[in-house]
Amino acid sequence: MHAGASARLVGFKRHLRAAISDGGTFLFSERGVTALRGPQVAALASLLDGTRDLATLQRSRPAGLAADQVVGLVQQLIDADLVALRPDPAPAAEAPEIAYWDSCGLDPVTAREGVSGRVGLTAVGTHIDVAAVAQALEASGTSVALGGDETAELTVVLCDDYLNPELTHVDAAHRAAGRPWLLAKPVGGQVWIGPVFQPGAGPCLHCLTTRLWGHRNAEATAQRLLGESGPAQRPLASVAPLAGAAAQLIALEATKWQGGHRYPGQHSVWTFDSLDFRGRHHEVRARPQCPHCGDPSLVAAQAWSPIRLRPVRRACYAGGGYRSRTPEQVLRRYRHLVSPVSGVIKEIKQDTRGPDLFNSFRSGPNFGAVAGDVDALRSSLRDESGGKGVTAIDAEVGALCEALERISGRYHGDEVRVRASFCSLGEEAIHPGELLLYDEKQYADRRRWNAEHAPAQHVCEPFDENAELDWTPVWSLTGGHHRLVPTRMLYYGAPGPRSVRADSNGNAAGTCLEDAVLQGLLELVERDAVALWWYNRTSAPGVDLDAFGDPWLAELRRAYREIGREVWVLDVSADLEVPVMAAVSRRTDGPAEDIMFGFGAHLDPHIALRRALTELNQLMPALLSADAGAEFSADDPDARRWWRTATAANQPYLVPDRAQPLRGPGDFGHRPGADLAADVASLTTRLRARGLEAFVLDQTRPDLELPVVKVMVPGMRHFWARFAPGRLYDVPVRLGRLREPTPYAELNPLPLFL
Repeated sequence: MHAGASARLVGFKRHLRAAISDGGTFLFSERGVTALRGPQVAALASLLDGTRDLATLQRSRPAGLAADQVVGLVQQLIDADLVALRPDPAPAAEAPEIAYWDSCGLDPVTAREGVSGRVGLTAVGTHIDVAAVAQALEASGTSVALGGDETAELTVVLCDDYLNPELTHVDAAHRAAGRPWLLAKPVGGQVWIGPVFQPGAGPCLHCLTTRLWGHRNAEATAQRLLGESGPAQRPLASVAPLAGAAAQLIALEATKWQGGHRYPGQHSVWTFDSLDFRGRHHEVRARPQCPHCGDPSLVAAQAWSPIRLRPVRRACYAGGGYRSRTPEQVLRRYRHLVSPVSGVIKEIKQDTRGPDLFNSFRSGPNFGAVAGDVDALRSSLRDESGGKGVTAIDAEVGALCEALERISGRYHGDEVRVRASFCSLGEEAIHPGELLLYDEKQYADRRRWNAEHAPAQHVCEPFDENAELDWTPVWSLTGGHHRLVPTRMLYYGAPGPRSVRADSNGNAAGTCLEDAVLQGLLELVERDAVALWWYNRTSAPGVDLDAFGDPWLAELRRAYREIGREVWVLDVSADLEVPVMAAVSRRTDGPAEDIMFGFGAHLDPHIALRRALTELNQLMPALLSADAGAEFSADDPDARRWWRTATAANQPYLVPDRAQPLRGPGDFGHRPGADLAADVASLTTRLRARGLEAFVLDQTRPDLELPVVKVMVPGMRHFWARFAPGRLYDVPVRLGRLREPTPYAELNPLPLFL
């Protein structure tokens, strides 16, 4: 106990009421009851009414306690935050205020001294009642400086919208001066309070506004089309009680800060919805790469760093593969990124259309889609990120990771870019044609083709090898060196010529970098194998679902029968000796078959099978809720044609080849390993044996921290319509599926539209 304590009065904190009985001592507060046991505690507790100092307590010798025992017991109660030392008795009128500061864990005298300090108050925007907030602050004993004051301990800044551009000047001034400021929105049906920005010790305003604009993409698009900038103006919606409550709540938060109360919520935006009285904290974190308060060179430096994969043991088996963390661990680690205010994902919700077994979760708009007009915006909102899995948590985590993957792959402006032409770079660059794989006939026919097909299937303009454009380095897993790829092919929405563009092929997130690279490689293997099967329309053996001994498979087939559908799986594995499976389902209770499919690849055939079926489950809900696939096909003429015409009879390659025996798990020769990096090495070895080289770009964002990569293997096929010479024609012949390559004109005229 510190010096001078003996002269102060000792008593239970003012927010506690003590009641003593033979059963013990009970301390009551609005947050619950604390029970203290023992006759010595009870004897001492009866004296802790704040009228005695320590010396008096020692002389009283409650329950025969020695003086040092009294001191020790009092110290324990102080350490437990139940007892406080007071300078003198407080008037009864001040008891509620003292009790409040006691409940905050603060010394009431110190807190009241802080509250009596000076607070600056200013406003940005319209319809703001500054006087009401000033009055509420003054009622607490605070001195208010309207318009702000450089000597104030805190500035309260009121606004009509957290995206009001004038706030940037407020932020810059306070960061330059190193002064904290509290942001609040007292107007509208939703009151926003916080965070308290502390220069040099947390996020800045720009860290928050980056997140806010991410959730207001539709508004930004509309404003751009209207020729406007900044947030859109909205009518004021409020009532007098709400405005008064907002002023008092803002004053309360400022008062707590002035009094010295610190808690995690002060790093958050607290939103209060007056319609349903729901309040929620939205944590705001600093963005390490923020150009205003961080290091904007982080992403560029990361791209030039070699990618070194280290041994990583598989920590768990999840429904979709082996991972270094459990789904529960991933959800806990990245849950803060889900928030309609400060997160990058607004919400994750389960799609309840269809059987519960589908476990389909959605995590909002496709952040990889760049909306340039209203139609594109509507399409991007419908094309949601999603997750799949055998269990609900597998699917929820999948939805989280897919959204973060797409956000990480979007162009932000801090990526490394080298300005040059392909011809000037020589061997340092990878020719875009090796990745796009359009045939010359496709370029020649591109205008007609593009008019008849969805944007995903559009053929780019021919590439000009002499034109200057931006390039970004990618790392060769095979050769251990960097090469350059057009930036516009690596990041969604990057500026550049219309002869190149990015797509999601090979983009992957993981529980660690090794996991992400493995998933990216497997996606390339999957789509390549699917393209060889689909466009050549070759027969494939069926998969014997019973042979896998998985009870979940029996449950799945039963669920499909109950909704009038059948399901089967094909083995479409190609020359890389990685199990690739295609799950197919059709309606059996009507004239339209509404055929849907899902694909999966993995070194383990059990996982490849589950991946194909869970992807099918993920896509089924929207199809089930529409007539003949109307919702799926609203913007896609290829999907419309498919659901209008496709049947198992007229698309026989969808049906298992009866001339080949069903495939079971023993037919794939899989030998389980325990290391993710070893799995990556196994795949790159197989690619190298076939003259293929794997490249990786680490797209992990410092503020998100989820490992995300873009994996590229020049020469491997996307499952979209890419008909250049190469594997599409050669591999089916080499595998004995065809006697000779399929002529260009006889390739499947129905592009795969997923």
